[in-house]
Amino acid sequence: MTRPKPRLPAALIAPRRLIVGALAWGLAMAISLLASVLVLGRDMGSHNGALAMLYAAGGFLGWLIALPLIHVITRSRAPSVVLSAWLLILGLSTLAATAALFAVHYRIFYAHWHAPAFTRVWIYQQIFTGASAAYQFAVTGLRHFLPVGLLLLFGLGVAMARRSR
Repeated sequence: MTRPKPRLPAALIAPRRLIVGALAWGLAMAISLLASVLVLGRDMGSHNGALAMLYAAGGFLGWLIALPLIHVITRSRAPSVVLSAWLLILGLSTLAATAALFAVHYRIFYAHWHAPAFTRVWIYQQIFTGASAAYQFAVTGLRHFLPVGLLLLFGLGVAMARRSR
């Protein structure tokens, strides 16, 4: 009886590949925001530069989180599994990282009015500030990933699925 190959080495990725991919995906997410703002007329006022940086950082972190997971899950799998993993894992990790950065920014803005740290009131304020940030990102922030970010994600997933054959 043969032992199954361990999946952990598949998660090890060359640092240069990881960083270059993260930079490229971060740039792609900033372009998605800028295309949404400039082409589709979803202007956010004077905050476009800061938002582009936030979306770029979200894409960067999302890539760093997703790539090792994708490599573990898709090792020796069918192209359909590879496509699904790229779409699901990279998409969700990019959204989650961008939303988390948005929540941190939201928290920093409201910290001035919060109670002293680690009190019961402060804990409630953290929970409700985080929930408010998540809601606001869902309502106003997700649309900037459409349609450009979704097309880029789908294109990348298809390319990786073809490469895995």
